[in-house]
Amino acid sequence: MHGNVEHDVQGLLKISRVIDAINGQIGKKVAWLILLAVIVATVNAIIRKLFNVSSNAWLELQWMLFGAVFLMCASWTLQVKEHIRIDIVNSMLPKSVQRWIDLIGHTLFLMPFCLLMIYHSWPFFTRSYAINEQSLSAGGLAQWPAKGLVVIGFVMLAFQGVSEIIKQIAIMRGDLEDAEALRGHAAAAEAEAQRLLDQAKEQGLAS
Repeated sequence: MHGNVEHDVQGLLKISRVIDAINGQIGKKVAWLILLAVIVATVNAIIRKLFNVSSNAWLELQWMLFGAVFLMCASWTLQVKEHIRIDIVNSMLPKSVQRWIDLIGHTLFLMPFCLLMIYHSWPFFTRSYAINEQSLSAGGLAQWPAKGLVVIGFVMLAFQGVSEIIKQIAIMRGDLEDAEALRGHAAAAEAEAQRLLDQAKEQGLAS
């Protein structure tokens, strides 16, 4: 029986690793759209100032690019634990309590919210796609791609939520090391290496 449980946990951890890899790769690539949004905004501002010409399509493209980054990088942000957390309170609690808070938060709040958003945003997107909804602004862009991003973003976030729940349970069972602790050790080692390097440089200059 114990062997079956161990096998099941390892199988779930494999699924978690696949989810992490996919969301991580997508997040790293989509994040570059911020640079494109900055370029579009800059070019649009220059053209408007120099030639007194503007385009609603350019403005809406900026919004869509930012929306794509916000929605499609949310799962990667959760994966690397860079989302907003109340660390002032959380950091004072025992590690075991922090893990329970994360598990309960992901299970009872994150997952229902993601599923609710997917449930309501899917028909929101399909109706827009069916009528090829266009912007109300003259010369604007089609609206259904932006609404589709909402569905994609929350589907990715829901899968990442599943991955986080799997990892949290595995950590609490002792089947997986705490990634945050490992990152802390790595950061400490990097800081110590930098200190030794700086010290060596100072000694070299002094001699």
